[in-house]
Formats: sequence, structure tokens, C-alpha cells
Amino acid sequence: MTAKILPQDKAAILAEALPYIKRFHGRTIVVKYGGNAMTDEKLKQSFARDVVLLKLVGMNPVVVHGGGPQIDDMLKRVGKTGHFIQGMRVTDAETMTVVEMVLGGQVNKEIVNLINQHGGKAVGLTGKDGNFIRAQKLLMPSQEKPGQTVDLGQVGDIVAIDPALIALLDSGAFIPVIAPIGVGEDNETYNINADVVAGKIAEVLRAEKLVLLTNTPGVLDKEGKLLTGITPRQIDDMVADGTLSGGMLPKIGSALDAARSGVKSVHIIDGRVEHALLLEILTDEGVGTLIKSK
Repeated sequence: MTAKILPQDKAAILAEALPYIKRFHGRTIVVKYGGNAMTDEKLKQSFARDVVLLKLVGMNPVVVHGGGPQIDDMLKRVGKTGHFIQGMRVTDAETMTVVEMVLGGQVNKEIVNLINQHGGKAVGLTGKDGNFIRAQKLLMPSQEKPGQTVDLGQVGDIVAIDPALIALLDSGAFIPVIAPIGVGEDNETYNINADVVAGKIAEVLRAEKLVLLTNTPGVLDKEGKLLTGITPRQIDDMVADGTLSGGMLPKIGSALDAARSGVKSVHIIDGRVEHALLLEILTDEGVGTLIKSK
């Protein structure tokens, strides 16, 4: 049973949100959407409503989505197993076909439809649209063999992002929903980590905020306690001592790059919390970790 909110409490909530609405009016908020928030029906609905509300009060949300569980499900159907190295998916030609079909088709259109059902005007894109995400093959340094690289197949490293298409959509009251697929110099298709794409788009757009939804409360220390505010130097130390590893590495790396490249604030928040996006942007408390630029 949902607890009844008194009228004066509703007024207090709105009053608390007002300074944030004024401060971020007209600003770009890049949101990496993934994890449980993409698979739990109640969380999917609350995320869509949050994005629409942010647009209606004058902000410019840009959604970049993942789709790991959906890709894994489709790979199983065709008899393949997903493999990861240092948090990155190994992507051979057959896997790339599945990735493009799932991310650019199934997942992207589902998110677009969900936002539109709640009153938004979402438009789905991949980096191939207008060639706006240019990429090259990622050469990832090997942790086991220093000086050598690991071949991940058709996994891309971003060369350049053209912000013109996103800016055009923003100015027309549309909400861009972007699948992390890039295009190479010879029209090759590349699978790019969604956290990395979100971070680079936030940099290029000079976004006010980059918000990364995760399946954890935020960045945790060695004892598993939430760190509500950390600096790049603290993060470097946590990577060096192994506190941060695996799938958190690309997320932390893109967050750090964004914080160091002009994005005013980067938030890693718990996507399992209903309306996590609104709580982080429009309230005093927040629901995750704020990465400070210095």
C-alpha cells in the first residue's frame, strides 16, 4: 500500500525542486540508461516519466542506452555465449550482427516508444545515422602481457562525435535516444561501450551533467560503503588497489574523462531506485556518487 502524501509535503517537494529547475533550465543532461532500470517494468515506466518531466521543465535530456542482458538472451537463442575481457564484450562478426539488431532495433525502439507513451517526443538513433559517431577498432592494452593489446573484434574506440544532429533534435523539443554503435572509415560497424559513448557525448555537448544508472548504490569503498562524493585522484587510487574492477572500469573511465573535460558534474546512481533520475537532479539528497571535477 502506497503511503499518502499530505498536501503540505507535496508543496515542500515542489519547492525543493524549483531551484534545480531554474539552475538547469536549457542545460543538457546526458543519461546512460542500463541495468535493472531497463528490465524491471516498474523502473522502466518511472525512468520514462522522469525523462519526459525533465524535458517539460526546460532541460535537454539525451539518453544513451546499453542492452547487455538483451544481447546475451539473443546470443543464447542463436547458440552463442557472450565473452568479456576487462568489462568489454568480445564482438566477432556474428555477434556484431546480433548487437546491431538488438541495440539499434529492439531495445532502442522500445525505449523510444516508452518515452512517447508518457508524452515525450523521442527519436531513436545509432551512430550510423548521419555518421555522427565515427569510430575505429579498439586496441585495448593487455593486463596479462604488458606492451601487447587484446583483440576484441568489432569493438570500437570513438574517433569523433558530430553534435549537430543531437543539437537539431534538442532545439525541436525532441529527446534523442542513442544506441552505442559507431561507423568506421570504410563503413565498418563497431560495438562501443555505452558508458564510453555517454561520456564522450556529454563532453562534446558540454553537458551540465552526466548521469550513469547502475545496479549498485554508486561507487563503493573496500568495505562496501557508498561514497557520496569522490575526486579523480581517489578514483585512480581505487583502480590501482583493485577496489574498482570489471564492468565498473569503463563506467569509471568515461566518468573521469567527462569530469576532466568540462562536464560540470558526473553522477553514478542506483538505477534500481524508482525515479532515481529525478531524485538525483531535483532534490537535495541524491541517490548515488557525485564525481567532482577536481
